[in-house]
Amino acid sequence: MAALLDSINSPADIKHLNPAQLATLAEEIREFLIQSLAKTGGHLGPNLGVVELTLAMHYVFNSPQDKFLFDVSHQVYTHKILTGRREQFGTIRQPGGLNGFMLRTECEHDCYGAGHAGTALSAALGMAVARDLAGGTEDIVAVAGDAAFTNGISFEALNNIADQTKKLIVVLNDNEWSIDRNVGAIARYFHKVVTNEHYQQLHRLSKRVVEKIGGKTAVNVMRRAEEAAKGMLWPSMLFEEFGLDYYGPVDGHNLPLLIETFKFLKTAERPVLLHVLTQKGRGFQPALDLTKKFHGLGPYDPETGKTAAGQQTWSEAFATTLAELANMDSRIVAITAAMPNGTGLDLFRPIHPKRYFDVGIAEEHAVIFAAGMATRGFRPVCAIYSTFLQRAFDPIVHDVALQKLPVVFCMDRAGLSGDDGPTHHGLFDIAYLRGIPDMVLMAPKDENELADMMKTSFTLEGPSAIRYPRGPVVGVQKRPAQVLPVGKAEVLADGSDVAVLGLGHMMPLALELAARLEGEGYSAAVINPRFIKPIDRDTIIRYAERVSAFVTFEDHVKMGGFGSAVLEVLEEVGSKVPVVRVAWPDQFIEHGKVDALRKKYGLTVEAAHDQVFPMLTSRRRSPLLAG
Repeated sequence: MAALLDSINSPADIKHLNPAQLATLAEEIREFLIQSLAKTGGHLGPNLGVVELTLAMHYVFNSPQDKFLFDVSHQVYTHKILTGRREQFGTIRQPGGLNGFMLRTECEHDCYGAGHAGTALSAALGMAVARDLAGGTEDIVAVAGDAAFTNGISFEALNNIADQTKKLIVVLNDNEWSIDRNVGAIARYFHKVVTNEHYQQLHRLSKRVVEKIGGKTAVNVMRRAEEAAKGMLWPSMLFEEFGLDYYGPVDGHNLPLLIETFKFLKTAERPVLLHVLTQKGRGFQPALDLTKKFHGLGPYDPETGKTAAGQQTWSEAFATTLAELANMDSRIVAITAAMPNGTGLDLFRPIHPKRYFDVGIAEEHAVIFAAGMATRGFRPVCAIYSTFLQRAFDPIVHDVALQKLPVVFCMDRAGLSGDDGPTHHGLFDIAYLRGIPDMVLMAPKDENELADMMKTSFTLEGPSAIRYPRGPVVGVQKRPAQVLPVGKAEVLADGSDVAVLGLGHMMPLALELAARLEGEGYSAAVINPRFIKPIDRDTIIRYAERVSAFVTFEDHVKMGGFGSAVLEVLEEVGSKVPVVRVAWPDQFIEHGKVDALRKKYGLTVEAAHDQVFPMLTSRRRSPLLAG
């Protein structure tokens, strides 16, 4: 017999199903996710937790006329399956395949793209106000995890919702996790609500009422009972104070209750918030046992959940080095914005628990918090993905650099982030940091140089940033960290025809190009820049007097990147030596495998060779030079 899921090709196909069929469909979707993602990898845990919630939304509302927004949107796999993308699902996060997040250009049911936390409520309010101005009647539903409420943007939206629209549904998907466990007062507040015994009794009652009565009557009974309880327990419920009618918490895996509740909330004449309790990783024991691992991962065994062992990553090398340096310097503290696992700081935390701080999804706060600590003599390290540090640009300028405070920004995932796509690529950090006065900006070529740069950063009187990529670190014979001369490049090989500069982890491409040119009879210098700012002007000017061309390799957009900095130095001294800049074009880069995307966009030795070779041959043929 064909699986029920095989007959679902659009949201309309689930609207005629009975409760038993919906429950069967939910289990089939879970099994489909487990088996499919075992081959491709992806955000398994978050998606296993919202199967019933997504089914209930599509059962009651009418997408794409009604609009669904998912905060971060890594939990939209069931939404994709129900909206005609089931047969393509095996391509998710693969080159040319489905994106792992909401993507407006992918499907009409994806009304708003995302990849960073805290955006859903603001965007949903914008859509609701636009609907009101246009005289529309569609429903707007914003689903935001409890972790999203540690982000200040969510509260900026909450502050405006009740004043600006009368009709908006916010769903608080509460599973107590972002990637790590949620932290702070908001997390404790939600926990207080859901563990109160009076509430537990009311929910058991409401469940029985729904099962026996159903419909709006049941939801009204639940609403009146909970209002009475709130009056006794919490006179100032958080969301009620923001002007939203609060419903819940309800069981996010009880499909009949979710369906009846959404039917009722469609009739609301004020903005509402539905508090839904879900279980991250539901239906797959390895995902329940290892919640952090199964938030997002590569391919795994669908029976055991085991993944292939990998070599040490840049993140791990960073965290190990930071712990070692902190052993020798009590001023060093580590700060993460809800990413202890992704940044490697979960390796630092057990060694220096009192000097580890997780501030939640609040990058702006993380930077200003670090600035405050720096004023008191501490040496804060903000370990934040390059793409997420974009959110804190003003605090970097206003609170750190302007006050010349010694905060260190360790930017993980600098460069292409591969399967996660454009919302996660770290391709802009050089451009947004190198224009800031007093900022020292570095990029290591290997593990030892990363340690050297970290140690160097703790000797500086002002801010510094170190960018390094996702994935395995370049393995070298480990040695003690050394302080580097600030602003000095490392010449790995001398040469007189061409100077090849490989920034950070792009050094292997520089070495390969140099070897190829040497084999063709050209003398190639190889330079490890180390410092993007201050750039080593002396070395660049010295080679500009000797070579026919420069080649720069960087894992960053071409505009405003390291190659641009080299051009600026040459322009300032009046040099006409051409620079071949091997970098990403002025566009957002799609998701895919790093090597394939580099080949597509010309970040290869072959592409660099094709550009620089004519410059070298033309100079040799010049009669002026020949004489």
